[in-house]
Amino acid sequence: MRALRILGVIIGAFSLFSFEVEAQKPNIVVILCDDLGYGDLSSYGHQKIQTPNLDALSEKGIKFTNFYAASPVCSPSRVGLMTGRSPNRAGIYDFIVGGHEPRDNNRDRVHLQAHEETIPARLKSAGYATCLSGKWHSSSLFNEPEKQPTPDHFGFDHWFATHNNAVPSHENPRNFVRNGKEVGEIEGFSCQIVVDEATNWLSQQKKEQPFYMQINFHEPHVPIASPAALVKKYLPYAKNENEAQYYANVENVDIAVGRLVKYLEDNGHDNTLIVFTSDNGPETLLRYPKAMHSYGTTGGLKGRKLWTTDGGFKVPGIMYWMGKPTYKGQTDAVVSALDLMPTFCELAGAELPKRELDGQSLVKLLQSGKLEREKPLVWAFYNALNDHVVAMRDGDWKLLARLKYDSDYLPKITNVYPGNVDSVRNAQMVDFELYNLAKDKGEWQNLVKSNPKQFRNMKKLLTKEYSALLQDSHVWIKPEIE
Repeated sequence: MRALRILGVIIGAFSLFSFEVEAQKPNIVVILCDDLGYGDLSSYGHQKIQTPNLDALSEKGIKFTNFYAASPVCSPSRVGLMTGRSPNRAGIYDFIVGGHEPRDNNRDRVHLQAHEETIPARLKSAGYATCLSGKWHSSSLFNEPEKQPTPDHFGFDHWFATHNNAVPSHENPRNFVRNGKEVGEIEGFSCQIVVDEATNWLSQQKKEQPFYMQINFHEPHVPIASPAALVKKYLPYAKNENEAQYYANVENVDIAVGRLVKYLEDNGHDNTLIVFTSDNGPETLLRYPKAMHSYGTTGGLKGRKLWTTDGGFKVPGIMYWMGKPTYKGQTDAVVSALDLMPTFCELAGAELPKRELDGQSLVKLLQSGKLEREKPLVWAFYNALNDHVVAMRDGDWKLLARLKYDSDYLPKITNVYPGNVDSVRNAQMVDFELYNLAKDKGEWQNLVKSNPKQFRNMKKLLTKEYSALLQDSHVWIKPEIE
């Protein structure tokens, strides 16, 4: 009996210890905007759009001036964030098209594959409850679990999502699916609906269990719709009603973020790390007919969405850890959405995926505001609107390159499949451009000729890193010849 009592004390003490360790794990909330430009928040320099809630987060936490998305376009950016790996490794080279219509380049097959390891799955293995609310856009056949994995396969206990954009617009969307079941039309605006779903889910969770929420706003991606009162507010300051709609759209996101933060504060979730960012740079005005509201700004950076210059994938980045003393203020450390996977795993005590990661933990940065990158950031976006489809940032330096195969430049490519894989893998990098971003954030002064030593070093590094990425990039093959 005495031995049993001692054993019981030991088990009880172990259980208490386990609970205390569990309680120390931070809740984690990722808020991802869609097509929000680097200069679209007032804290990032916009002179007209008011974003007081996000500004408050940046003042209480960390504001990043060199935060990079995993890609300059939607689907690969989201997959990179969730996996901590270049989206090329997963075979997500461009935005994912929907539907069953076969395509010659196998693009209809593209999706986040079942073997990929994600943030929610890793955190779930460490005892987290997990929720996705908002845009998914990581599979071509959305909500067809017998053909392609749905968000629950990747670790989301609860998911409330759309395939791509809110339909018919941000107002009264009708294409949300909740855990596999279509919801039908919902009254209101998408960003507010997405926050409602997240907070409703959270209200039903156990207080002692840590949680991970990924809130993927549709805003300010087209088709844009904003509350009439906010549009009216901006009309005197905008060039036209379309621009006022855009300004109002961004402020509506800010209001939604404010509601979410207030809910967390009011309900005692005071150990919560909040990360706010965007999937890529702003859309180009009138690039296609529906882009009539696309008045986003890059804050002076070259290019926009779909470019490999910084306007394409340098985005706002804010981290605020409620209830924890961290570094406070602005940092110019070069960080990436790819860094979230290793960061969250370290904070949660979760094992890292047993695969090559392209990001690194930011835990030390949370205390110091500083980071020494272990390897450079590399992008290969073969359908870029600019000619230089390969880019690398290492420290203050950035190198871009065009690709040439035989005697011609490599054509624009939306997917890698047997019909073009040889040309992609054997293309040579040419026509390099080198920039010192600490002195030239607009990427205007090409230093290839004036700084030959730095160019040689950067070229050697890019050749090594890009070659390794090429060898690990997925090739999409039709089922009958797999």
